[in-house]
Amino acid sequence: MKQIVQYQRSGELNIEEVPVPTCPSNGILVRVEYSLISAGTEKSSVDNARGSFFERAKKQPDQVKLVLDTVKQHGLHSTFNRVWNKLNSYKALGYSASGIVVESKCKEFNIGDRVSVGGAGLANHSEFVAIPKNLAVLIPDNISSQDASYGTVASIAMQGVRQSGVSVGETVGVVGLGLLGLITVQILKSAGCRVVGFDVNEGLFENAYNSGADLCLLSNSTSIDKALAFSRGIGLDSVIITAGTSSSAPLNMSLEMTRKKGVISIVGAVGLNIERGKWYRKEIDIKISCSYGPGRYDRLYEEEGLDYPVAFVRWTENRNIQSILDLISLGKLDVSKLTTHVFELNNAVEAYNLILKGEEKYLGIVIKYPEDSDHLGRFIFSENVSQKKDGLGISFIGLGQFAQNYLIPPLKSLNVNFYGVSNSSPMSSKSAANVNNFELSSSDANAMIFDKKTEMVFIASQHHSHGEYVLQCLNARKPVYCEKPLCVTEDDLEEIKTTREETNGRIMVGFNRRFSPIFKYIREQVRHSTQAMSINYRVNAGKIPLEHWVQNDENKGRIIGELCHFVDTLIYLTGSLPLRVFAESISGNDISLPNEDVVTVSIKFKNGSIGRIDYFANGGKSMDKEYCEVFSEGTSYKMKNFESLEIFNKKITEKKFDGKKGIDEEIKETINNILEGKDMPIKFEDIYYATKTTFAVLESLRMAQPVTLI
Repeated sequence: MKQIVQYQRSGELNIEEVPVPTCPSNGILVRVEYSLISAGTEKSSVDNARGSFFERAKKQPDQVKLVLDTVKQHGLHSTFNRVWNKLNSYKALGYSASGIVVESKCKEFNIGDRVSVGGAGLANHSEFVAIPKNLAVLIPDNISSQDASYGTVASIAMQGVRQSGVSVGETVGVVGLGLLGLITVQILKSAGCRVVGFDVNEGLFENAYNSGADLCLLSNSTSIDKALAFSRGIGLDSVIITAGTSSSAPLNMSLEMTRKKGVISIVGAVGLNIERGKWYRKEIDIKISCSYGPGRYDRLYEEEGLDYPVAFVRWTENRNIQSILDLISLGKLDVSKLTTHVFELNNAVEAYNLILKGEEKYLGIVIKYPEDSDHLGRFIFSENVSQKKDGLGISFIGLGQFAQNYLIPPLKSLNVNFYGVSNSSPMSSKSAANVNNFELSSSDANAMIFDKKTEMVFIASQHHSHGEYVLQCLNARKPVYCEKPLCVTEDDLEEIKTTREETNGRIMVGFNRRFSPIFKYIREQVRHSTQAMSINYRVNAGKIPLEHWVQNDENKGRIIGELCHFVDTLIYLTGSLPLRVFAESISGNDISLPNEDVVTVSIKFKNGSIGRIDYFANGGKSMDKEYCEVFSEGTSYKMKNFESLEIFNKKITEKKFDGKKGIDEEIKETINNILEGKDMPIKFEDIYYATKTTFAVLESLRMAQPVTLI
C-alpha cells in the first residue's frame, strides 16, 4: 500500500510503498477513502524535521534532555546509535480519516461499514489503517466520507468547548481562527452562544463570519474594550484558545477579557507565562484541553478497547467523534465549506508544499484515496535487495530500539544474510528494514517465519507474543533466538517443551549475562567446587511507568519479563537447577509502583546451593544497576556492574572488566553453533527452569509460601 511518510533526518516527504497493517485483535482494518491534514500540527512536525540539528534542539529542549539522560544511563556509543536509528527512520503523518471496513475482529463493526477513524500513529495518511474499536465511529448515511474525515480533528475543537463548560446564551471568545477555531465557532453557535472571534490575520474574518461568528476582532490589546462592550460589560463567560504560538499574549489577553470566575480553555499550543495579578483577582479557571478527549493517551482505552462507563465519563474521545458526526448529520456543523483543497494521494506532497510555502490561502486540506485500493500486500522488498550476501538467512519479528542497538551490531560481523523484518506497524517495519539493510519488510510475522528464505528467526517483539512465535518457529523447523522471556504463561511453556521434543527444535533465549566476561571468569573459578555455594544478586532495576507495555496484563510484568535474567545467571553460576522458591514483595500503597517490582527471591538449588535475588525498582538512578556476591569454598567474589570484580581469600585482589553484559558473545556463539550444526549455547533444560522459576515466584507471592519446582 502507499503511505505518506517523512524522512526524519532531512524532513523530506515522500509517498512510499509499505506493508499493509494487520487487523488488531480488538479492532478493524480500514480501506481509507479520505484523510484530513491537520495543517498546524503537521506543519510543525515537517518544519522541525527540516531544520538544522541546532534549530531542532532549540525547539525541542525536552528531547535534548532525554538524549542527555540516555547518555548517562546507556553511554555515548549506545545513545549515538539510538539517535542515528531514529534520524534514519520514517515518520507516519496524519490522525483523522474515513473509510470502509475490510476486516473486523470486534462485534461493533462489520465488513463494509463506513467509519470515521482517528489516532496518532494509527489513522495515518495511508491506503489502509488498523484501528482499535474505540477509535472508530460509524458514519451516518447522509454524511459524505469526505466530510467524515474531519471527525477526529473536529473532536479536538469539541473537547475544547466541553472544557470551557459553556451554556446557552453565554458570550464566548475564540482566539485563533484557523481550521480548529472555525470549527469551534460553529460548535458554539450550535450550542446557542454569542461568539467573538480573534486573530492576528484580518483576512480570516470572512471565514469566521461565514461560520457564524457574531463579531471578529484583531487579536491585540486594542480589541479588549470592544469585546467587553459586546459582552454588555460583563466580560466573556469563556475564552477558547485555538491559536498556535510560543507567545503568551493570547492567554494574557484572554485574562483581560474574561469575566470574574470565567473559564479559559486552552486547545492550541501557546505560551503559558501568566500575568498572575489578572488571574488572581478574577479567580479564572484555566483549563488545558487534552486532544480528542478522555481516553487519549490511555493505553487501556485506546489500544485494548476498554471503555469508560457513560455514567462517569459522558464524553470520551469516541463519543466526541460521534457528537461531531451528529452535528454534521443535523446540519449544525458544515465542514464542507471549510475544505479548500482536495489532493489525490499521488499528489499529496503538493499539499504539504502548499502549507509550507504559505503563498496560497488554505483551511481544510483533504487527501483522496483511489477507490480500487485493494492491494493487501503484507511484504515489501526494499532497495537493499542488491546488498544480499551468502550466509544464514535471518528474519526479525520485532526490531525496535533494543534489538537495533544490541542485537544487530554483533550480527553484522557474522556470516548472516539480513532477510526480513516484521514490526507492529508498517512504517516502523519499513524503517527498521531500511536502516539495517534487510531485504524485506512485512506486517505478517507468521508468514515471514514460514518463508523459505528465513532460515533462523529472532524474536524481539512484546513479551506476550513470544510464546506464539516460538511455537510457530518450532513447527516451521526453524532455529529461534527469543529475547527474554521465552513466554509469559505456564501453558505456553509446557506446549513449547512438548513441541520442541516432537520437532527436535533449537531454541535460544537472550539470557546474555552468563556470557559476560566477568561471570564467565567467576564460573571458571567455581566450576570444580565440591561444596554448595551461596549467592546474593542485587538489581537496582529502576521504575517503569504503569502505562509502559511491559506492565500491562498481557505482558505479565517485570518478574516474568526481567527477573528470568538473574535466575538464569544463578543457574549458570551454581551449575544446578532450582529446587524450591520463596518470594516476598513490599506491601506499599504507592499505586504507581507495583508491589512485585520490589521483591526478594530466595532459591534453593538441587546441589544444595542457595541464591537470593533482590530486584528493587524503588532505588536511586545514580546507584549502580547490578551487584553480585558469590561465596564458595573460602573465597568470595564481588561483581560490581560488570566493570570490576573483587576477589576475597587470603588477600583481596581486583580485576577490571569492560562493563559489557555478554550480548555480543551470546549472539556470536549462537550463530556459529547453528552454522556448525551444534546445540544452542544454553541447554533447553536451563531455559525451561529459569522460565518456570519466574512463574513459581508469582505463585509464592500469591500464596505466601515456598513453591517446589522439582
